[in-house]
Amino acid sequence: MDEITIVMDTSVLFAGLYSARGASHQILRLIDDGQIIPIISTTLLFEYEDVLKRKQEDLNLSEDEIEIILDNICALSKFQKIYFLWRPYLRDVKDDHVLEVAIASGTNIIVTHNLKDFSGIDKFNIQAISPGQFLEVIK
Repeated sequence: MDEITIVMDTSVLFAGLYSARGASHQILRLIDDGQIIPIISTTLLFEYEDVLKRKQEDLNLSEDEIEIILDNICALSKFQKIYFLWRPYLRDVKDDHVLEVAIASGTNIIVTHNLKDFSGIDKFNIQAISPGQFLEVIK
């Protein structure tokens, strides 16, 4: 099987940790099994950390558990340095760094729950798809 790489938006990480029932959780399982390789940058990792710590009570996780999750994400991911910024490009400028990771790494899939925030990225030969759509694509 070819290596499947994605850029995972923070919304997918949060949803996958929040509920064990949905497609986001299945994606986290596939990452843990090594079937999917997430691509991360320093900025994206800091966003993951910020959101998980702000929503710690919703996730019912301790600080230590969040640190373990982040450590595991780092261990299971490929790190991508960003040398060129494409800002501002997206409707929500807070998502530009997610697009930049995909462009810099050559990854053509961003998995997100916020599809409308990534409109127009087909110009870069990148598609934003929901976790459910992504699972259908890789079957």
